[in-house]
Amino acid sequence: MNLSFFDQFSSPSLLGIPLILIATTFPALLLSSQNNRWITSRMSTLQLWLINLITKQLMIPLDKKGHKWAMILTSLMIFLLLTNLLGLLPYTFTPTTQLSMNLALALPLWLATLLTGLRNQPSISLGHLLPEGTPTPLIPALILIETTSLLIRPLALGVRLTANLTAGHLLIQLISTATVVLISTMPAISLLTFLILFLLTMLEVAVAMIQAYVFVLLLSLYLQENI
Repeated sequence: MNLSFFDQFSSPSLLGIPLILIATTFPALLLSSQNNRWITSRMSTLQLWLINLITKQLMIPLDKKGHKWAMILTSLMIFLLLTNLLGLLPYTFTPTTQLSMNLALALPLWLATLLTGLRNQPSISLGHLLPEGTPTPLIPALILIETTSLLIRPLALGVRLTANLTAGHLLIQLISTATVVLISTMPAISLLTFLILFLLTMLEVAVAMIQAYVFVLLLSLYLQENI
């Protein structure tokens, strides 16, 4: 039983072929393509409104130099949002519960922000490693601490997203299993656990949206430090 709880996090395969690629590309199929009609559908209008809202929120911490990153950050936000929400449906696989995938998203983008700062303003970027007014005996220790905190940023991004989604999925499966087991012996307790399951599902929907926003927001803050 304990092993079956974690089977939902294993990458599905068909005839030995991993299906994670289909799981990652499926959210893009839900977005309606643009057309040349003067009058668009309600779905296209809602989609454009949502994209504009996300873009405005992500561009608030950035100055004009960082606005060229708008397409990358908005696309990442929509991808994470749809992937996290689709993973809450029954009998689905959530790619963002895989640490390897989250690190594959976080590491290149974090490295791009770091290299942007080293190319455009190397002295300011390196100056973040040593706060102004640091006592001389503490300089080596502070440089080591700031360097370590800088290098673990992509790991923190990936682990945060993975841990929050994994914990939520495990709680949902545990409580749903308890609801099914107790329905024949203790119907009142089963009804109570079902109510808890419903509230937890609503909470996980909020967590899925918040974690996608936090992931991209932290990347935008790292970008702002380097531009």
